[in-house]
This record gives sequence, structure tokens and C-alpha cells, in this order.
Amino acid sequence: MSRKILVSGGAGFIGSHIVDRLVQRNDFESLVIVDNFWTGLQSNLAHISDPRVHLVQADVETFSTETRFDEIIHLASPASPPWYMREPIRTINANLMGAMNLINKLTPGGKISFASTSEVYGDPLVSPQPESYRGSVDCTGPRSSYDESKRCTESLLFECRRTQGIDLRIVRLFNVYGPRTRPDDGRAVSNFLSQALTHGELTVYGDGMQSRSWGYVDDIVDALERYFWKDDVSYVGPLNIGNDKEIPVIDIARFITELVPGSRIKICPPIPQDPTNRRPDLTLCRQVLPGWEANVTYQDGIARTLQWFRDQVMSGAQTSAPTPVRLAD
Repeated sequence: MSRKILVSGGAGFIGSHIVDRLVQRNDFESLVIVDNFWTGLQSNLAHISDPRVHLVQADVETFSTETRFDEIIHLASPASPPWYMREPIRTINANLMGAMNLINKLTPGGKISFASTSEVYGDPLVSPQPESYRGSVDCTGPRSSYDESKRCTESLLFECRRTQGIDLRIVRLFNVYGPRTRPDDGRAVSNFLSQALTHGELTVYGDGMQSRSWGYVDDIVDALERYFWKDDVSYVGPLNIGNDKEIPVIDIARFITELVPGSRIKICPPIPQDPTNRRPDLTLCRQVLPGWEANVTYQDGIARTLQWFRDQVMSGAQTSAPTPVRLAD
């Protein structure tokens, strides 16, 4: 009951869903959420009233406290190309320097879990992508602040495990979408939905045949919950988590135009270095998390997400949230 947990980026899209699962536990005394609200939103935590939860507004790389934590989940980073390409240094700091800072806040024998990304595979020449695939990456390209800082953070954490014996879990997430995504997030599903509900013009880049593996957030967080703390898992990672059903971007756009009458597709020039395909090899995931599958179809998941956008985002609904506090240094 004396366990202390920290989640960086806990006001973000995935982070807030992780917090929802954590507060269902009864084996900890405090849960500290560290978020600077760069891409996270306080409204994502408005429904949280658990007195064990403390929200701290701070950059993860400079967050300071004397408290030591038994579990740390490091999620603090933008995941949308428009966001991380605008502020690459800040993105690198959040991932790599954030991890360096958090490692020093673990109790002896504590566990740190890190959300890495399928972007470490670059524009893959192998499909589906297994964890052993080293990728086809451009370490100086326009997306490198994100994928290379994720790769380097993986390296840092594995080396800390080797030299310091930290307990570690690393996942590589594939194209997660769902409620609580920012309307200005910039990734395909949220972009299409926002466009469909406003001016009605869905921008598809190139021919739209670049494929992705669309994982609905509830399915993905089911897997993260099991891997990070719920199951008795010894495998430290990296572990692919995502939907292994590969769907072209153009199909997602067409489906949304069917859901929102009057919306239409506009074809735009291709984005430089936009990966042509993305599909996880889930062989290892199915061994580590037996029985887990990404069961929500993209049709069902997008319909649910559209309803959330209508109810919460496009209506301009405003909600309060826990007031950020400062922990004692």
C-alpha cells in the first residue's frame, strides 16, 4: 500500500487512459502525474477525483522531487509529426533527457516502462516488422527528432538495465487513435475527423495508399496495462503492440466521408519521407500477452471516435481538471 507511481505525460492522449487504469488499483498510496501541457490537456483528467492522484505541471526533463517511485511510466513526448517537427530539440529533451531524469527517481529495484514507437523502423523494407528488424531510417531526416530520440532512449534504458539492474519494460506502439486525441493533433484519424466536422475537406497526401495499422486506444491500453504491471511478465522488450491489420490511409478517409455527409477528399502532394507502410509482427506480443488482440475494427473505432469529437471537441465543451501542485523538492 506504500507504493508510489509516476506517469510522465499523464494528461496526454494515451497517458490519461493509462491513468484511468492505474486508479483502479488499490496497491499504491500516491500517483504523481507530471505533464507540461505541451500536447496534453488538463481536461483529459477532469473526471479523476482520486485523492491519491497528484498533478504536477513541469517539464519531465527538469522535474525535481525528493520522492522516489516504485513504478515510473514514461510517456512524455509529442507523437504527431507536425508537433515534433516544429520543436525538435524539445522533443529530444522530453524523450531522452526525461528518461535520464526519471531513472534517478526510481527506488532500488523499481520499474520503469517506456513507450517507444514503430517509427524506429523508419520506412520499412520488411513487412510485417518484427522487433529484431533494425529498420530503414534516416537519422538526419525531418522526422528524426522523434524516431531517433525514441531509439536512443531505448538504448539508454537497456544500458541502465545492464549496468544498474533496473526493472524495465519497453513497448513500440503502432498508430493509436481514439477519444482524447487533440483535434489539432495532425495525425490521420484526428485530422480527418476534425476536417470532416468543420470545413469538410479531408486532406490525403500522395495517392493515399500508404498503409497503417490502426489500433483503437482501448485495445492498446489493455495490452499496456497487462505488460506494464498487471501480468507476471519477465520480458523487458522491445515489444510491438498494435493492430496487425494493415489499412491504406485513403480507405480511412473514404470511410469518414461516408460517416459525415457532405465531406470530401482533397488529394495533396506527398509529404517527404512519409513511411509507405506500417504493420507490426505480433508473434512475440502473442507469446508475452497470450490472448490479447486488437479486436476493435477501424470502422467501429472511428465511429466511436467521431462521436467523441462531436460530443466533446466540436461542441466546445469545457471541463475543469485537477489543479497542478508542486511536490516538495
